[in-house]
Amino acid sequence: MIIMDILAVIWLFLGAGFANAAPVFAKKIPIFKDWKTPLDFGKTFQGKPIFGKNKTWRGLIFGIVVATVTIILQKLILKILNTDIVLAGQSFLALPTLILGFALGFGALAGDAIESFFKRQFDIAPGRSWFPFDQIDYIIGAILCTLPVIRFEWIQYLSLFAVGFAVHLIASYIGFLLKLKDSPI
Repeated sequence: MIIMDILAVIWLFLGAGFANAAPVFAKKIPIFKDWKTPLDFGKTFQGKPIFGKNKTWRGLIFGIVVATVTIILQKLILKILNTDIVLAGQSFLALPTLILGFALGFGALAGDAIESFFKRQFDIAPGRSWFPFDQIDYIIGAILCTLPVIRFEWIQYLSLFAVGFAVHLIASYIGFLLKLKDSPI
């Protein structure tokens, strides 16, 4: 039973994982290419960028949309299969799609932006890995933003961190091989 619970939590947080990857793809889409206004509008804190030029409104909005579309597709798949997933006593199909999509997308990218704030303050260059924070920032943000919607047991959150961490490392390496990222981590 615990394995099914862990898989259910991972299923729910797929939207956060896809949202976290979305900004890399958004900047490659010609229609969005020039829309690169930084989240911090170029402002600084203690003489250093707040988030930096790589954290953009394009990425945030695209990530929220991707997370929401992911939830919609997941619900469609479950309906086609005529099944449901119960998460913390709640039906996945009954969870509010737009609220959950926003919480996962915004949370994942807000976690990433906050981590970037600390990277800038510690003089870690944009694009340079800050292990292990680069691998878990989106998970922390998504968890915090979904708490008003759904809560899990500690073992489920722990498994989410373990799987999310591993998947992020694999996805980063693939992104590096595809020349979407400058670093394999």
